[in-house]
Order: sequence, then C-alpha cells, then structure tokens
Amino acid sequence: MSPHNHLSFTIFVFGDPVRPSPQISVFRLSLRKLLYDFTDIPVKMASHIVGYPRMGPKRELKFALESFWDGKSSAEDLEKVAADLRASIWKQMSDVGIKYIPSNTFSYYDHVLDTTAMLGAVPPRYNWTGGEIGFSTFFSMARGNASVPAMEMTKWFDTNYHFIVPELGPDVNFSYASHKAVNEYKEAKAQGVDTVPVLVGPVSYLLLSKPAKDVEKTFPLLSLLDKILPIYKEVIGELKAAGASWIQFDEPTLVMDLESHQLEAFTKAYADLQSTLSGIDVLIETYFADIPAAAFKTLTSLSGVSGYGFDLVRGTQTLDLIKGGFPSGKYLFAGVVDGRNIWANDLGASLSTLHSLESIVEKDKLVVSTSCSLLHTAVDLVNETKLDEEIKSWLAFAAQKVVEVNALAKALTGQKDETYFTANAAAQASRKSSPRVNNEAVQKAAAALKGSDHRRATNVTARLDAQQKKLNLPILPTTTIGSFPQTVELRRVRREYKAKKISEEDYDKAIKEEINKVVKLQEELDIDVLVHGEPERNDMVEYFGEQLSGFAFTANGWVQSYGSRCVKPPIIYGDVSRPNPMTVYWSSAAQSMTKRPMKGMLTGPVTILNWSFVRNDQPRSETCYQIALAIKDEVEDLEKAGITVIQIDEAALREGLPLRKSEHAFYLDWAVHSFRITNVGVQDTTQIHTHMCYSNFNDIIQSIINMDADVITIENSRSDEKLLSVFREGVKYGAGIGPGVYDIHSPRIPSTEEIADRINKMLAVLETNILWVNPDCGLKTRKYGEVKPALENMVSAVKVLRTKLGSA
Repeated sequence: MSPHNHLSFTIFVFGDPVRPSPQISVFRLSLRKLLYDFTDIPVKMASHIVGYPRMGPKRELKFALESFWDGKSSAEDLEKVAADLRASIWKQMSDVGIKYIPSNTFSYYDHVLDTTAMLGAVPPRYNWTGGEIGFSTFFSMARGNASVPAMEMTKWFDTNYHFIVPELGPDVNFSYASHKAVNEYKEAKAQGVDTVPVLVGPVSYLLLSKPAKDVEKTFPLLSLLDKILPIYKEVIGELKAAGASWIQFDEPTLVMDLESHQLEAFTKAYADLQSTLSGIDVLIETYFADIPAAAFKTLTSLSGVSGYGFDLVRGTQTLDLIKGGFPSGKYLFAGVVDGRNIWANDLGASLSTLHSLESIVEKDKLVVSTSCSLLHTAVDLVNETKLDEEIKSWLAFAAQKVVEVNALAKALTGQKDETYFTANAAAQASRKSSPRVNNEAVQKAAAALKGSDHRRATNVTARLDAQQKKLNLPILPTTTIGSFPQTVELRRVRREYKAKKISEEDYDKAIKEEINKVVKLQEELDIDVLVHGEPERNDMVEYFGEQLSGFAFTANGWVQSYGSRCVKPPIIYGDVSRPNPMTVYWSSAAQSMTKRPMKGMLTGPVTILNWSFVRNDQPRSETCYQIALAIKDEVEDLEKAGITVIQIDEAALREGLPLRKSEHAFYLDWAVHSFRITNVGVQDTTQIHTHMCYSNFNDIIQSIINMDADVITIENSRSDEKLLSVFREGVKYGAGIGPGVYDIHSPRIPSTEEIADRINKMLAVLETNILWVNPDCGLKTRKYGEVKPALENMVSAVKVLRTKLGSA
C-alpha cells in the first residue's frame, strides 16, 4: 500500500456494548494485529515522547550555530541545518510508530528563551522595536553582545541543562512575537507527520522567572498571568486552525513544594484557557520527581485537560496517588522509560507497572511515555562503534528509548515482541552478574567512611593565616577558575594523540608548550595565583573518568548543556577507584615554569557524579563516596609533589539538590561529606579552593560553609550579584570567597570601570581580607582575543582598588 492510501471499513458486532464478551475482545485484538501485519503503514500504538535532543547525532546544530555566530555562514544556512534535523527526528519517531510525536521541542538555544520570545518579553536593554523576534535579538538575550550583557542563565531543575531566566515586571508589554510553535507544527504536518505542539506552561513560565533588575525583588510574578494568557490563547487558536488535535503544556513546577496561591494559579490559568482549548485535547506534562498530593489533586481537577503526564521513574510514589484515585475518562501518559539516564529499560518491570495501571485507567487511555524529555540523554547508540559490546548491551540512548516506548505500547495491545523482550531480559541479567561491576575492596572502603564526618583538624581562620604566611598574597588576590581557551590546534593535537597519529613525546612537548604559553600570559597580566590552563583535558569530568576504574566512554554521546555547549558524560557502570595519579605530572610541570603559586585542578566527587550517567543499581551516595576516595588519593599526591593550592571544583553541588525540601538534608549531608573526604588529610598550609557556578546558592549557603573549603569562587555577575544578597542579610563567611566579576559565557569584554564597580559592591558586604577577584567560570569556551583584554581589565581594576585601599 502507498503511505497515502487508507484502509477504511466498518464492522458491526451484536452484543452488549458495555460488557463485551471475551470473544469480541479477542476479535478486536486479532483485527488490530491484522492491520499491523498486513499493511505497510505502522499502526500508531498509544506511545508518546515528551521531547527529543536538538543537537543532532553528530552535533550538527552546534557546529551550525557556532559557524553562524562567527560570521562564517548565513542565517539561511543555520535554518537549513535546523530544518533537516527536525525533519529527521519527526520521521524517525513516525517510522517507529510513535503516536504522540512532539513538535516545538527544538530550539536554537533554549526552550524557555523561546517562550520569552513568544511572549515578546524582551528586556529594554536589547532595543527590540517589535515585530517577529529574529536571531539578532534572540541571541543577544542568550549570549549578550558588544553593548549589553546576556540574561541570567541557571540550571533547569536538577539537571545539567541551563535555561535563560526571564526578566519580568509590571511594565512588560507582552505581545505575540514569535510564531515558532505554530510554524514548526505546520512544518511537520507538511511532511506528513501530525505532531503534538509543546509549550512551556504559563504558570511554570512565571514561576521560573525573576523580577527584572529595576523591579522590587518581592514583585509577585504570578500577577502577570492575566497579561500572558491572551498570547497563549492566540497561539492555541493558530494551532487549532492549523489542525492540531493535541497540545502539550509542560508544567514541571507542579512537582515542587508549592504554596496554595501558586496551585490556585494553575486552576485559574486553565479555567481561563478552557474556552480557547475547546475542541482540542490537552496534555499537562510533569517530570523529574514525585508530584505532591495537593498538586496531584489540583492537576487532575483542571478545566479542559484531557491527560496528565507523570515521571514514574523518579516519581515512584506518584503511582500510589494514581492508584488512589485517577479521574475517569482521562488519559494517563505513564513515563516509565527513563529520560535522564542511558540504561536500557527493564522492559519486564515496566510492563508489569503498566499492567497494574490498566485496572485503574481505561485501557484506551493508557499511553506509554518517557519520564521526561530525552533532551537529557545522548542521541543514538548506533554511532558508538567502539564501545565495549557487553556494556553497550546495557544501554539505550534517545533513539533506542523511542523504540522501547513503542515496544511497551505494542506489548500492552498483545503484540509483544518476544525476541526483543528476551534480549532485553538477558542484558539486564548480564549487567547484574558481570564481575566488572563490583569491587569488594572499594565497597568496603566506602562503607567505612560513614563513621566519621572527615573535618580538617584546624579551623579555617587558622588555616588561612598559615597559608598567607606561605603564599604571601596581596589583598584582593587575583586568579582564574582553571581552563584557558581551547584552540583548534590544541584540539587537533589531542585528537591525533588519541588516534595514535602522533607520538607520546610529540604530544608531551605540545601540551607543555601550551602550558608555558598560558603561564607566561598570566605572569604578564600579573595574576597572583596561576592555573595551567588544562590543555590536556577534553572535559572537566570526562578527563577524570577516563583515568578511573568503573567508567565507560562514548564517541558521540553528546548532551546539550546550554546553547551550543555540549558535554559527553562518562558512564559510571561499576565500582570506582583510581589506579594511578591523574594530574600530578602536568601540575608539577606547570609549577616548575613559575615561582607564583600554581593551582592543582581537580573536579570534585559530587560534580563527577552529577555530570555523569550514574549506575542505577545502588544509591547515588554510595557511588559518590567511592569517587571521593579516589579524589582524596589525588589531592594527597599533589600535596606531596609540592602543589600548595589545590582547587576541587564542585560546580554541580547545587544541581543535585532534590526538588522537594523534605529530601534536601539527606542529599546535602552526603554531598558535603564527600567533598570534605577529599581534603581531610592535607596540611594547614595547603590551600583548598572550590568553585561553583550557575545555580541559586543562597538557599544552601550554610551547606557551602559546611564544606570547610579555604576559598570558594562562585558565579555572580550574570545573576545580578544575587549571591551578595545573602551576605547583606547577615550571613557570616570567614573563608576566602571570589564572587565572579565578569560573565565568561558572553563574548562581551567588560571595562575596568565595570569590574571595579562590581568589586566595590562586594567590598560593601565582604571583608577585604577574604575577597578574591576572578571571572565567573573557566575560559575554555572563549577566544584569546576576548580573554586577554578581559583579564587585563580585571587586574587593572584590582590595582586601582588596592591603591585606594592603601595597599598598592
């Protein structure tokens, strides 16, 4: 049959329509199977994908974006790459047989920023004059430009994905300024794919926003609901006119601890939208955690809503709420396939869960789904041709998860693929029994950690005094966070060494030359505490994982972190240990090139954990303790090698914080403990730094203090010095602290005066003797043409202030 032909017939069966006989049920099943087996049109099972990765299997979008930003290609070139990616994704899902295929989950940067564009909520500093928002305004909001800084960027719930935070206030003139959702729906439809357009829900959008810079911080963002709903109505109206039969609203904030007035906002919003939504099915999607009972009650009572999506991987207690009472006639989109990890689904266990739901939800209303968007996992396992075959059999990337979803949906209709399920069961058994997973000595060492809280013997004030006598640093000491620009040539050297195209001797020489260049530049700039620039490192987590046991690596397992930035998370499949020193050689070489202090640079255990795909067969805390012991060995070896300043980055500490407050204390206890384990054995004169970035730290400041680091450097500039407010509110911090003075995720170069102004704001709330001056984050993604003048201005600002403070 041609894909454009349709098989249409009517069958009349006499019998009780309310209580069909077993024979009729069997007949229906046989008919469904007949349709599936004897046509070349896939019968669309009750299957759904919340969202899909945007970058492409080989990071096609990343390279297209960066080429466009560099002026090497046109907007049309970028749009062509994006359109090809969207088309391939829609076709892939359609070919597999997914019924509910999402559209508008693609983005050139971030889906929250897309919503800001849709609502026309452009901050005045970008000088947008109205009309459809184009690339210039869109990317200026995301990345800043030569004249103005970017909008704040922060973590998307507890993931490593970052979103651009909307800046709102009472004077924002909302307008329908981006037709992206409608255009992409029409685009898919023209290709023969009827999709479910996905929108960030209106209430979650406001709850994820912040008051604009000139707006009172107490401004009630939900008061803007009446102003944005008319635009949602326009979008819905256009989607209905274009033929959309379903719309998906992502309302992930429903899994948070919400107050009654916030829950009431959901009731108000969807009641207001009800008449516009008439004639169309509406799915409200939640994810990342259990939904609280009060939110579940609110959600399942919303006007005009046809179905509800739940994360049943992380939200296991949500099952009890569903079983306790699910509204009649509503669809349940059951998220049983993990969208956050890369382990193959235990199909038998998921099918059992789904069968248990069949007695609660009407059979034709039960839809198999992913737990969240597949944005958070790698794209396609097919591209991993060099991965160990046994480990590969345990994995499923986004493309494979789409197949898993449809296989479960087929099994629910009686079309279980026995061969596929048998192979899956064999892989599950292989993983449980594989000797490469378990190391008894590592498990015992980690278990023994629980009897102590592993604190350094001397308090931080005494340690800082001892360190200052040894280091003799000026007031407002300057440093950078670790990495320096990774040039094309540098990447080529690493790539050729990995492919064995150049010798170890040539590689060693090239890396040392790069380190020497970075050291000399920092000395010329007159920076006080140096870094070696990390030229030997591909990624701050992958580099360490490659040298630890229990880790596996992919060639193309890229995951979007923000914008065009992708990371390739290691896979922690077994017990973790450190066979050999990992950084001592390069740190020692760098220290030999200068008389100034050279930081040893390590990634902390919590960040390695949170930025990896972690084994799901034991508690995350157990794995973290194992990593902490490995990093502890490295810290002590660095100290023995004469490195007196050691930075243990915990950029992802806040990221792993559970979404529910009741779970915070347990996580923070083992996460902070893991950090302290790494450096408990060093001398008082060894200065321990840590770094954190792009998260809201104010609510965990006591835990940060409890980490007991000597110095913490922390992102600050892009979030309007939000961090400083915690010190204005009376928090006393006795250790060294370096709130970032400029945003490294923007190509913009800050002036000396601008940086001096930022430092003065810090001095208003922090003691001079504990303040450090540094950029927000590492400089890996920037170019030397941006880095050198920015650091020159940073050091110049410090020297001006030292003179004013009487210490030139």
